[in-house]
Amino acid sequence: MSKTYNLTTPLSNGDVEQLKAGDIVYISGIIYTARDAAHKRLVDLLAEGKELPFDVNGAVIYFVGPTPPKPGEPIGSAGPTTSYRMDTYSPTLIENGLKGMIGKGKRNQDVKDACKEHKAIYFGATGGAGALLSKRIISSEVIAYPELGPEAIRKLEVKDFPVTVVNDTYGDDLYQRGREKYQK
Repeated sequence: MSKTYNLTTPLSNGDVEQLKAGDIVYISGIIYTARDAAHKRLVDLLAEGKELPFDVNGAVIYFVGPTPPKPGEPIGSAGPTTSYRMDTYSPTLIENGLKGMIGKGKRNQDVKDACKEHKAIYFGATGGAGALLSKRIISSEVIAYPELGPEAIRKLEVKDFPVTVVNDTYGDDLYQRGREKYQK
């Protein structure tokens, strides 16, 4: 039976340990945006022993490349992008304190293992609902790599941003569970 939670970032081990695949979570606070080009740069910085452009400890990264905002709005449409492109980089960020990732689609076993070992969560956001999801974003500020355009790293303030737990800290996978249910 899934549960509903309201969480505020940054997330703690206690926050993520209570979550199970299938739970609904409303996230408030600060989350960061990054896609594959930005992820590569972040992992390269860590390999070089350099500081990241934001504190990854307890952070949540949203895999999104938003559209330009309309006048008076903080951001344009902000729907999730396919997450597997970040699979190469996510385990390193998780090892360094990342607690949550938001995207769409399944993750590889290395990401699921890192979530289990280091207590992190992969959340799914509803694809195709970018205009609706953007209504949960209060502010948006580019904080790194502006030359990447929509793929720049942004600091977003969100209020009740709706996500579903896909991969939890116990190794459960909502997508796999759903598939098994219908293969029987």
